[in-house]
Amino acid sequence: MDGISEEGPFALLQKAVRDNGQILINLRSTRKVIARLKAYDRHMNMVLEQAREMWVEQPKGSSKAKPINKDRYIQKMFLRGDSVISVVRNPK
Repeated sequence: MDGISEEGPFALLQKAVRDNGQILINLRSTRKVIARLKAYDRHMNMVLEQAREMWVEQPKGSSKAKPINKDRYIQKMFLRGDSVISVVRNPK
């Protein structure tokens, strides 16, 4: 975080770290993570706490079956930056 300006694309991340705010992260795997950001770097690698990962699964066997929303809770995690597509403040 040192040397990263509070202006431009990293301003949102800097504010989330400072205010202990939640962010919503869209990942390449079509999954989403809502978490509190503790640290990050210029590659968008992130240390997250109180993370909830969410995704949709299509049941096997029947093409007419409704998709199932799934999620899991992760207390602390490291997210590699190359899997991040977008980051937004968590809408409340």
